[in-house]
Amino acid sequence: MPRFNINPPHLYLGTALCLILSSNSLAQDSATEDIPRLANGRPDLQGTWDFRTITPLQRPEQYGDRETLSADEAEEFEVARQEQLDRDNFTDTSTTGDYNEFWYDRGNQILGSNRTSLITNPPNGRLPEMTEAAQNIAANAREAAQLNLGVEVRPLSERCIMGFNSGPPMLPSAYNNNVQLVQTDDHVVIHNEMVHNARIVKMYTDEHLDHPRKWEGDSIGYWEGDTLVIETRHFAGATSFLNSSENMELIERFWMLDSNSLGYEFTITDPSRWTQPWTAMFPMVRTDEPIYEYACHEGNYSMPGIMAGWRRQEVEAEFNAQQSD
Repeated sequence: MPRFNINPPHLYLGTALCLILSSNSLAQDSATEDIPRLANGRPDLQGTWDFRTITPLQRPEQYGDRETLSADEAEEFEVARQEQLDRDNFTDTSTTGDYNEFWYDRGNQILGSNRTSLITNPPNGRLPEMTEAAQNIAANAREAAQLNLGVEVRPLSERCIMGFNSGPPMLPSAYNNNVQLVQTDDHVVIHNEMVHNARIVKMYTDEHLDHPRKWEGDSIGYWEGDTLVIETRHFAGATSFLNSSENMELIERFWMLDSNSLGYEFTITDPSRWTQPWTAMFPMVRTDEPIYEYACHEGNYSMPGIMAGWRRQEVEAEFNAQQSD
């Protein structure tokens, strides 16, 4: 279920966050000497971080190759985007509906540097072309017949296993845009509020385990200067992230922009799905709020109803066919 945050949305403003437009190395070099550090000298990334923004993953086509907007254009975009996303404006009565706008916590502003997309590479700010195989898989997934065979083929996010903004990798979405980081010498824990996912990163090895495979993959981490680098591969199956597959290779980078701002960048390589690797980057800001329980639909109680609906449709279709004979 979504959390309701009574605090005003964070404003991704300020000089430090504008450096997110720079190259990764330049952004990392921007960290000041007064960032918090652990006893071992490593940056202390621990805490709860908020990454909500309405900056889209892909650059809207009308902006072409423009990486940023003017202040007036950004304000106009924010107003139009909020109007587009506002669930209270939806008038479709053909479905069971959705949460009303009260429960959403996506924020109401684009990134402080007025970026037009979270994607930084390819330079057009858009996802690379999907491979032919990936296009076929996506088309098949849209076929209802493939999804009604049983619980085990329903989407991971629908089964409350993984998904939404927790990834991996993480992406801002409608609500629960919060993540908690915990560090020890041997491990880092990435605890997402969404779908209560806790990913354990091993800091003591450079070898990935191929078995047993996990939904969130096998993650190993290491430091490049003050930047935490996490490599994840060997997923259990097709992940819940867009069109990625079990062969996806993910590289994430975390670094301190200042004591209360965290830079986050990820690069996805999956030749079976996309024709080239792609990268996205966005900042996170520290929050004093706790991580709340994400109960999803309270133990998958909705799943029997979903499957019962399919079975009822099949019975009705068979009855109608018999009647027509």
